[in-house]
Formats: sequence, C-alpha cells, structure tokens
Amino acid sequence: MTDTNFRPKYISFDIYGTLINFDIDPTTRRLLDGRIPEEQWLAFKKQFRGYRFDEVLGDYKPYEAILQDSFDRVCRRWGIGPTEGAGEQFAEAARGWVAHEDVPAPLKKMGENYKLVALSNADDSFLDISIPRLGADFHAVYTAEQAQAYKPRYQAFEYMLDTLNATPEDFLHVSSHTRYDMHPMHDMGFRNLVMLDRGYDPIGEGYDLTTVKSLDELNNHLGL
Repeated sequence: MTDTNFRPKYISFDIYGTLINFDIDPTTRRLLDGRIPEEQWLAFKKQFRGYRFDEVLGDYKPYEAILQDSFDRVCRRWGIGPTEGAGEQFAEAARGWVAHEDVPAPLKKMGENYKLVALSNADDSFLDISIPRLGADFHAVYTAEQAQAYKPRYQAFEYMLDTLNATPEDFLHVSSHTRYDMHPMHDMGFRNLVMLDRGYDPIGEGYDLTTVKSLDELNNHLGL
C-alpha cells in the first residue's frame, strides 16, 4: 500500500461511519430520555452497538427492522419495554446524516482517478440520499437490500464480486469498521485493506491493514 505504483481496479468503501457520519447517539438519547440513569449511558450505548451487529448476522430484513429489533433487544436486557416506532425514528435520522467534513474534496479527487464502489449495510432508499452528499461519482453502489445480506456475511461481499465479475485482488477497500469489513474480507482473500481510523474499533494485528487518519493520507499513498 505504500507503493504509489499500485493501481487497484476498484476502490470500495463502507459508507456509514466511514464516509457518512454515523450520528445515532442523539436519537438514542431522545428515545431513552428518563428511562436509564445518565451514568449508565455509555454502557447502554456500547451494548446497543453490539446488538446492531448481532442483528445483521441473520437473514436479511430491512434496515429499519434491524434498528427496531436491536433497540428492543438491548432495552429488554436493561429492563425497559419495547419502543414502538423506534426503528422508524432511527431510519428518519439516518436519512439526515451528512458526510464527514474531511470526505468530499479528497473523495472527489480519488473518484477522478479510480472507479469508486460503495458496499453499504443499508437499503437502497438510504443510499439514494446519502451517496449524493459525498461529492464524488461512484461507479457502482451496492446495498444489503440488493445482496439480501448484511456485512459481515460473506454473501454481501460475494454480491459485489459477482456483480462486477471481479476478484479480491481487484480491490482496495476502505472502512472504519473491523468486524463488519476488515476481518471477513481478510478471511475471503482481500489484502488491500485500508482502515480509516475514526475511533470506532480497536485495530488489532494480524489482518494486514494499512491504517490512515484521513482520505488525504490515503490519496498520498496512492500518489494523488
């Protein structure tokens, strides 16, 4: 990855969290208002994130249902009853999320030199809104709805490979998430894996990751 002569056929991206600011906390706090003590917020937040991960491991269902079911499950663990309409409120918030400030300019430069591909854990209706906010042209946009599977399910990555008639060697993949992207992709034979460190996940050894703090840094690696 430090070789500026390296030219992947595609640069693929996780979208939410990596390019779009995954700003779920305000809605979560509003739905929890008065239901748990403030000092327990961080523990709840961590467990909610874990339940969202667990929910995507099963059969496909719409992203709104993922959000509803994971919230209800973690609330049940905390002795809180189900929250009707929570998934709809999370989904509405997600459609309002915007790009990280450090994304549009370097992503546009990247897109002028490489074919960009999105592989996102959401439905088409979310990406139809979010992709135009990134300020770059995408060669292809793939979703969990299209693949009928969420990352880290191999089916999600296989959908991208099969639809593009590509191999893992054709890609440089960028994500801020180890469990959703980096670990399963490494196990599937992807080796050009770039961890855009936004503080979501600890970065462990053994997965051949190139870690960057910004897309500008990645563009420097690519000689742009």
